[in-house]
Amino acid sequence: MVFAGLGVWAAVAGLGLLRHPYLQLPALAAGAGLFLLRRRFPAAALLGLAALTGLASCVAPVTAAAAFTVARRTARARRRGRLLIAAASLLVVCATVSAPWLGPGPMAYGLALGLVLTPTAVIVPGLVGTSYGQQRRLVRALRERGDAAERARRFADSEARIHERSRIAAEMHDLVGHRLSLISLHAGGLELALEQADPELREEAVLVRRTTRDAMRELRQALGVLGPLGRDTGPEALTDATGTRADVEALVDRSRDGGIAVRLDWTGPDLDARPAAVRRAVHRVVREALTNVHRYASAAHVAVTVVHDEETVRVTVRNGAPPVVRPDSAGPPLGTGRGLTGLRERVELLGGTFDAGPLPSGGFRVDATVPAEPGDAPVPGRPGAEAEEREDVEEPEDAEDAETAGAEGGLAPERRTADLLTLALGLVALSVLTALGTAFVHAAAPQPGAGPRPLPRVGMTYADVAADGVLDNGAVRAAATGHEPPRPAGTAGCIYPFNGATERSPGGLTIARYCFDGAQRLIAIDRFTVPSVRDAAPWENP
Repeated sequence: MVFAGLGVWAAVAGLGLLRHPYLQLPALAAGAGLFLLRRRFPAAALLGLAALTGLASCVAPVTAAAAFTVARRTARARRRGRLLIAAASLLVVCATVSAPWLGPGPMAYGLALGLVLTPTAVIVPGLVGTSYGQQRRLVRALRERGDAAERARRFADSEARIHERSRIAAEMHDLVGHRLSLISLHAGGLELALEQADPELREEAVLVRRTTRDAMRELRQALGVLGPLGRDTGPEALTDATGTRADVEALVDRSRDGGIAVRLDWTGPDLDARPAAVRRAVHRVVREALTNVHRYASAAHVAVTVVHDEETVRVTVRNGAPPVVRPDSAGPPLGTGRGLTGLRERVELLGGTFDAGPLPSGGFRVDATVPAEPGDAPVPGRPGAEAEEREDVEEPEDAEDAETAGAEGGLAPERRTADLLTLALGLVALSVLTALGTAFVHAAAPQPGAGPRPLPRVGMTYADVAADGVLDNGAVRAAATGHEPPRPAGTAGCIYPFNGATERSPGGLTIARYCFDGAQRLIAIDRFTVPSVRDAAPWENP
């Protein structure tokens, strides 16, 4: 900024437009000091620079940079507007008042200079800074809102995953509790049978029964920590038949009773011989998909496909596009997607894959594939399963953050360079406009020695008269020969300047004669009329 101000000062001083060029360097030094205080004292720094610009126009580029910075950092529109108006008014007042001593001359020209400097030094940079600052604040607010929405989405997904794991844990309670109940029952029977036959073995049976009872109690307490159970937990909702072909057909029949056209295609054997986790995953996928159809596309056709082979079980639920809803009618609310997130959690915990999304035709598709025998797939309760899942969940987030950071890191230097070039070009343009405006005002102002030259007067020397541009002209002397009046006494010589002719009349030409004595002093100024050449007769009288 200081170098730009020095360049303008050098240009203006080189044109000879400043009355006191030696005052410009101190003014630039003071302007640079005020510019450094613009962040801590923005209002005082801008007002001081505006006043200094009114005294010395070379500070205008520094003031423009300060106006841009202050306007960009001032968020309150009313305060920013008042500050810019005050700075512009102060610049005009200082330029007007200081014009007779430091500026172009009269106060009227100082006012003109202030009005020329105000747009280039305060108004235009302030408006540009306002626009730039508002843009940056808007982008920052949008980025914060986007980050908040992303955090809310991740929290909702995490909550859905935790809820699904709680549901799976409750289902495991049903399975394990049922098995433990059978063990406890058989241990009790064994205890009664061995009461008389073998007391020592009876004590072992009592130990097994008590251990089974304690395990059931601890399992129930651990399940209570997870919170209230869902609608599909407990022996009444999920049984050993859950997920079999009969169970899936029952789900399809209930959807048909609800008014939905559902078609079931089953390929392969039944799932009654598969693990309970696989069967319940199939049940959950079909039920959740049909529930979504009831909510958002109740008039669409639905196809449920189950393909069971030796390695995998694939479940696909596809629905067509719902009828077109008129714009004035209220459609069903959009879902949160937590149900699909829970399904994904359940399927992936079994080592399967899950995919859900809209179809090009306007419908929706849910596709889940689970291994027929999960084997060592991570399940809730196994040590290290939470760590593995946390790693699986957080890895895409870290990768996305790294990719975003890399993209921003690649674009930030280019954008910063473009902004700096734009600001530099804008400052150069304002500096040029400032120099041109100052030059025009100074050129229009009255300069020393301007105006008509003073006429010679009696008593001046020949050198003084010649210095004023009054010199002898041979043509005027020839015209005056024979027509001039007698010369004054003591005349040593006369000159007949061409610029002494003041007017032309129909009868001739009025010329002036300057006569000097022997000491080359002007002693007389005579004016007389001689005949004009074009007014003379084309022949001479004999």
